[in-house]
Amino acid sequence: MTLTVFFSAPAVWEEYRTLLPQLLADAGIDADVVIDAPDPAIVDYIIYAPSAPLQDFTPFTNCKAVLSLWAGVERIVGNQTLTQPLCRMVDNSLTEGMVEWVVGHALRHHLGMDRHIINPDHVWDATCPPLARERKVAMLGMGALGSACAQALAALNFRVVGWSRTDKKVTPGIPGYHGAEGLESALRNADIVVTLLPKTPETENLLNAERLAMLKPGAFILNPGRGPLIDDEALIAALDSGQVGHATLDVFRIEPLPQDHPFWSHPGVTVTPHIAADTRATGAAKVLVENIKRGEAGLPLLHVVDRVFGY
Repeated sequence: MTLTVFFSAPAVWEEYRTLLPQLLADAGIDADVVIDAPDPAIVDYIIYAPSAPLQDFTPFTNCKAVLSLWAGVERIVGNQTLTQPLCRMVDNSLTEGMVEWVVGHALRHHLGMDRHIINPDHVWDATCPPLARERKVAMLGMGALGSACAQALAALNFRVVGWSRTDKKVTPGIPGYHGAEGLESALRNADIVVTLLPKTPETENLLNAERLAMLKPGAFILNPGRGPLIDDEALIAALDSGQVGHATLDVFRIEPLPQDHPFWSHPGVTVTPHIAADTRATGAAKVLVENIKRGEAGLPLLHVVDRVFGY
């Protein structure tokens, strides 16, 4: 039987047009990959991006799963028409990209690179930075991405601690905390904070004024997770007071970031345009094919989203 795979993310179709059908064929899967669905009832799998036009899943009565191209699913997880299993994207290339972004910006702030790179007055500043083992890094979020970033920073001798909303299996060599009390322990006197949590009602404004005050004065914040994890006004106030030394932000409440947003002009903020971990077709297509293969074999799908937790 020939499967029908509806690729409902037209903005990235060209990246997958040849690659995805070839990988399906190589896996022994007879499938038609279509970019429109004149008869939704015949669709077996939907490949989806939360920015795609498709919002009503009701007509897809025989669809076995919705396979997202994004790691984040907060834009779709609350969709009441979505009754099919939803799988988020977990791919090694996403992890590699995130690790490189986090390590690069952590080292930038740890070593104080900006004062040498941006030095129009030719100031001879021979201040020696501390060693990595003297810096405490709080990794908020110890899922696949957070754990990989934590391990990479620990390998450079940073004193990394991890925090999760719920008790998780401890990553080897990384002290772990969870819950409200654990969050305070993780943040207290941290030199660098990395936020890699999903957006849920429980994580919105997680870094508020009270929690920013727990950090070591002059701490650095890296947010490649979700924009709403940080209270924007509280962050600006902490930057203005010197409690936070610099914030490098890759995600925002509104994207693209509006031109009049104060983050653009604030000297203590670096804006990167949501590039920390992008979906790369070569890796993502393999994950999609593996899930379709598993679905057809009656095996559990990979990376199924828990609708209660929202990720």
